[in-house]
Amino acid sequence: MSIVLGSHQYGKAETHLVRITRDSPRHEIVDLNVTTALRGDFEAAYTHGDQAAVLPTDTQKNTAFVWAKTHPTDPIEAYGLSLARHFVDDVDPVHGARIEIEGFAWDRVSVDGVPHEHTWVRSGKEVRTAAVTVEPAGSHVVQGFKDLVILKSTGSEFKDFLVDEFTTLQPTDDRVMATSLVARWRVSGDLDDVDWNAMYEGVKAIMTARFATVHSLALQQTLWEMGKAAIEAFPRIAEVELSAPNKHHFLVDFSSFGLDNDGEVFHAADRPYGLIQATVVRDDAEPAGDAWRESAGLA
Repeated sequence: MSIVLGSHQYGKAETHLVRITRDSPRHEIVDLNVTTALRGDFEAAYTHGDQAAVLPTDTQKNTAFVWAKTHPTDPIEAYGLSLARHFVDDVDPVHGARIEIEGFAWDRVSVDGVPHEHTWVRSGKEVRTAAVTVEPAGSHVVQGFKDLVILKSTGSEFKDFLVDEFTTLQPTDDRVMATSLVARWRVSGDLDDVDWNAMYEGVKAIMTARFATVHSLALQQTLWEMGKAAIEAFPRIAEVELSAPNKHHFLVDFSSFGLDNDGEVFHAADRPYGLIQATVVRDDAEPAGDAWRESAGLA
């Protein structure tokens, strides 16, 4: 028997950078959390402590900052592709690179109804994510979002489920359905010929519309409809991964107070919660390679 080193990577996690564009009186802001991970023949660093082929993680942090100065940060996918290609093309020991990015939204402040040129408030929107992988076998972009909290007050039911001796849940044909959605979609083909901002906004709009309009027999069904609709609308999407915690809303029992509760007041429980996950795939999709191999798992 012998013991060998398996899959490995290393990098700098969560470099938080803010890029202000000041080339006109109206400033623009981009707020990013960037993780880099390098892949290559770094076995000697692990097995013998030999750092000759190791580009320090501090250097990776500095490079992310320099790239924000010298390259566009919007869209974040293009920034990630450029940064990953630099590591692979310009650093000899590096054979592959993964860049994970969180993008935080800011809303411009209005003063007397006029948008202010250099003041913003942090938005309560979802977090936009991008995971870029550049490797010898090809490049991949996984675009997505997380923390998209969405709720509908009717149009959802859950009944006719499997019952055993431990089942206490009562069936319902009218319930609140809410989740904090995580959605990620892998894009194939020429990655330099994609309108990333349009795709992001388009997929988000499609998914939220399907959540709203599908009469849901289960959250599983809703996820399937959301992923299918996104792939149908954007042929460049190879597959969609969805993860949805079921944010339960339980009807409060007012019978002790002589009051009715006609679907008006709920206890919003944070845990435990059902966790529903699904992958929806185009049957002729290109192989994913290492597109889903995470580093910090931020995107």
